[in-house]
Amino acid sequence: MIDVREEIASAPIGRYHRFLALLIGMVVFFDGYDTFNPAYVIHYVAKPWHLAPSQAGLLVSSGLIGFMIGSLLQGKFSDRYGRRATLLGALWIVTIFSFATATLGKSFFTFCGLRLLTGLGMGALLPLGVTYVNEYAPRRLANTFSMWGWALGWATGGIVAAAIGIYLTPMFGWQALYYAASLSIVLVLVCHAALPESLQFSAMRGNWQGITQVLCRINPSKAARYTAAGQKFMFPEPNDRPASVSLLLSPRYRKTTLSVWVAAFFILFGIWGLSGWVPTAMMQRGEGFATSFSFGALIQAMAFVGSLLCGYIADRGGKDREAMAVWWLGGAISVGILALVNIHALNIICVGAAGFCILGGQNVLNNFTAASYDTEVRGTAVGMMLGVGRAGGILGPFITGLLQQHTPGTAGLFVAIGAASLIGGVAIVFATPRRSHELVPTADARHVS
Repeated sequence: MIDVREEIASAPIGRYHRFLALLIGMVVFFDGYDTFNPAYVIHYVAKPWHLAPSQAGLLVSSGLIGFMIGSLLQGKFSDRYGRRATLLGALWIVTIFSFATATLGKSFFTFCGLRLLTGLGMGALLPLGVTYVNEYAPRRLANTFSMWGWALGWATGGIVAAAIGIYLTPMFGWQALYYAASLSIVLVLVCHAALPESLQFSAMRGNWQGITQVLCRINPSKAARYTAAGQKFMFPEPNDRPASVSLLLSPRYRKTTLSVWVAAFFILFGIWGLSGWVPTAMMQRGEGFATSFSFGALIQAMAFVGSLLCGYIADRGGKDREAMAVWWLGGAISVGILALVNIHALNIICVGAAGFCILGGQNVLNNFTAASYDTEVRGTAVGMMLGVGRAGGILGPFITGLLQQHTPGTAGLFVAIGAASLIGGVAIVFATPRRSHELVPTADARHVS
């Protein structure tokens, strides 16, 4: 009997792993790209559309409302119908409505409505990307492999958004951001041709056709064993429990579920409050146009570096929760300094440190969540975590906009973000350690001849 899950977990990193990481990285690229788009739109439409700061915050939050709904729905669809079909559908939604935003988003209400519809697709990209990469990741390098897959794609997307915001929007207007986003049509076609179904999902569902071929690609050195006549495969997870919120809150998962929900809510409150307002806030603090817009790229670049280091520590010492708590404490300190001091050099250092710590820890939270649940409920768990988190993300730009509307300067913005980061760091400590969810083969494991 060949244990499919163990074969994936013990396989060395090879060419097929790199191909999957690249493909999923490109998928999540568009989520990272979308994260900062509204921040660059605010600068161009606030005066023509006569927007108060709280309304400008809704430009960011409208997409997050759709993102939250998409995150919650994708879990049900991906755990029931498969990762591949759900991901392809989400990519089509993102492509169509990104183009519609560029061509039809000519008023505040139209723009927000189209952003909400785009968010329905965007809400599936990140949780599915995290789920895909984790289900193909070797055990000993789970976080590191994930960071070089979806996390690199996400960070690169944010950097490209900043570059377009700085260099193309002055010439072509904010619509350039969404015309570029609609280029995801190329990726849709590539994924239709090349994206495989999650191997763990196929095994759990008993869809054994093609599993041998994929295992041979993952670990070519064992190809002869996989293709031997009469070979049997097994998957040591029962599939008789339908994915549901009640299962996430069952005694097996309850402690972890509540911890990651609280952490995600407050951390994404801080991330979207920061990412949505940092260009505008930095201009208020006296920074130039190009410099203020480049802070978005700085956040994303430092987020990837922070993700790699935090993931490395989590893999080496098995201290996921402790690493995230330390990272988010560092983020709280960084934005706390911004609330007290306005010096150009410190602005750069502290914004970079906030990206390194707050966003870097969030990327590890995504992996931690995916690894803490069984295959049958993993898509729902990641989607629910990001959906609850996006509720915090919706409030982040809006509440920080209100703070700027009713308090002088930018101190209130950074105090709110720092407090949210601190609460998230405390919450994650109460999660159950990831290794306690690992399963061993049981009598009701799925198998086939």
